[in-house]
Order: sequence, then structure tokens, then C-alpha cells
Amino acid sequence: MEYRKLGRTDVNVSVISFGAWALGGDAWGKQNDEDSRKSLKKAVDLGCNFIDTAAVYGMGHSEEIVGEFVRETNKEIHIATKVPPKNYKWPAKKGTPIKETFPEDWIISQTEKSLKRLKKECIDLQQLHVWTEEWIDCDEWLNSLTKLRKDGKIRFFGVSLNAFEPESGVELCKKGLVDSIQVVYNIFEQKPEESLFVEAIKNNIGIIARVPLDESALTGKITKETKFSREDFRAHYFKGERLLETVERVDKLKEVSAKFNIPLIELALRFSFTHKAVSTSIPGIRNERQAKMNVECGSKGILPEEIIEELKKHRWDRDWKI
Repeated sequence: MEYRKLGRTDVNVSVISFGAWALGGDAWGKQNDEDSRKSLKKAVDLGCNFIDTAAVYGMGHSEEIVGEFVRETNKEIHIATKVPPKNYKWPAKKGTPIKETFPEDWIISQTEKSLKRLKKECIDLQQLHVWTEEWIDCDEWLNSLTKLRKDGKIRFFGVSLNAFEPESGVELCKKGLVDSIQVVYNIFEQKPEESLFVEAIKNNIGIIARVPLDESALTGKITKETKFSREDFRAHYFKGERLLETVERVDKLKEVSAKFNIPLIELALRFSFTHKAVSTSIPGIRNERQAKMNVECGSKGILPEEIIEELKKHRWDRDWKI
């Protein structure tokens, strides 16, 4: 497994880490807790040392499962979680007052609730779960996170950007206000490279690449006939003509996969951490098979320039409303 510094922090994280959204058992359908425990163990045994969860994943259940696992393992595992917006609206819309989303008392109380569910005294990385650049000069969010760090309840803090809005994190990087930024980045969604990654490198801000498999599209297993259950987040994500166009684009990527004799999943995951701005990539994992398949890609190294140039042709600029 390859490890990299998470930006300016003193934390070394595995380039492939554990996205724990599905462990909540809600937005991705029902989840067996024993499968969750086995998947966490397999991932850690293979070198994963960073787990990303959130307070809203299963209304805290993902945090509980992650916390239970970390307490039982003798390995050093770094946990990142997220504060939900007080209005529980995703994504954050411009014009939304900070007091409706992240007032000081909300950030502090939500962090304390996460600590209780995780049964930890300190969270390695606390993140705001939505973001708009209009909040950059607001004192509320920064004061509360700074206080939490001073009080020893969190070590570092960052933000998770709205999907398809990487430019909203540029000023955060320039001003050095956060330790990390989480952003959608994959073979289709390459826009973060334009300005966000440039400024992140300049200012030593850690980048956490999320959705590296484009909500499972880049596994190559979704077809035009795929049907998602109503409780599955993807029923909305791939609504209407989105599924058809996605499958057609993935079929073209399968040709690249065959050309270079690299499985599509491996191609996608290695792409997600090849850029030097990326500290870690967090594919969603919910069983041992996925843990093995995904985490092992972290030991395969970055992709050669020849392949990266080929994959750049598959950039897909979307403005999907999630």
C-alpha cells in the first residue's frame, strides 16, 4: 500500500481508503452489520488506515459501526466524519445564510454527538458536509472548528464540496483555512484538476477524492437494464436518460481497459490517486469482496502518462443536480 501525507497534517493515509456511506444501511439499501465488520477488517488487513464516515449515514449507524471496529483493532486507524447542515439540505445552495446550516452551537453539538457514537475523545478529521464559497468569510464555521481543535475534540478540519462544484474550494485553498477538501474526482469528473488541485498543491491542502467509481458506474457492472430499489441513492443519481448515457460512456472506457489489459475498476481507482494533489481516494465499500478488490489497487502504483492521456479523452462535464 502507498501512503501519502494528508496535506499539511502529520497524518499519513493510504491512497485507497474506506468510504463508509453504505454501512449506514439507508441510501445504498439495506446493509448487514456483520458484512460491514468483515469489510472493515479486510480493508485494514490490506493496508487501509483511513475511514471516512458521516453523522447522517444511517443517522449515525455508520459512525457506530466504524467506532466499534476501530476500538477492537490494534492498528492505528484515522477516522474522518462530517457535520450535517442544520437544515439537512444537500447540496448547499448559494444565498443560504450560514446560521441555517452551520451556526457555532450546531457544529459543536454535532461533533460531540459524533464523538459519543464513535466512542472516541478526539476525531482525526471533522468536515462540513456541504459548502458554498459564500461562507468563506463567515466567522461561525471557522470559529467553532478552531475551538473544537483547541479543546482537543478534533485534530484537523476540512470541508466536503458540493458535487460538480470543485471551484468552490479554490479560495479555501488560497487562504489556507482548512486542512483538507473532499471533492468528487474520477475519470469522468476531471474538472478539479483545473484550479482546485493547483491551489491545493501550492498551499499544501489535502485532497480527498470521493466517488472515484462514479457511484458504481465505473465498476462496469451497470447495464441499460439495471434497476435500483427505491431506497437506493442510485435510483435518483441515474434517473431518466442518465443511465443510458453513462453506460454508453462506460462501454467506451471498457475498450481502454482492454487495450491496456487493466480491469476497469483498477483503472478507475488508480486514476483517482495518480494526480499528486490527491492524498487519498475513498471508494464505497460494503463487503469483503469489494474491500479486497478496491484496497489492493492502492498497491498497484500510479498510472503511466500514456494511460492518463488516453483517459483525459473521457472527461465528461456534467451539471447533474444531486
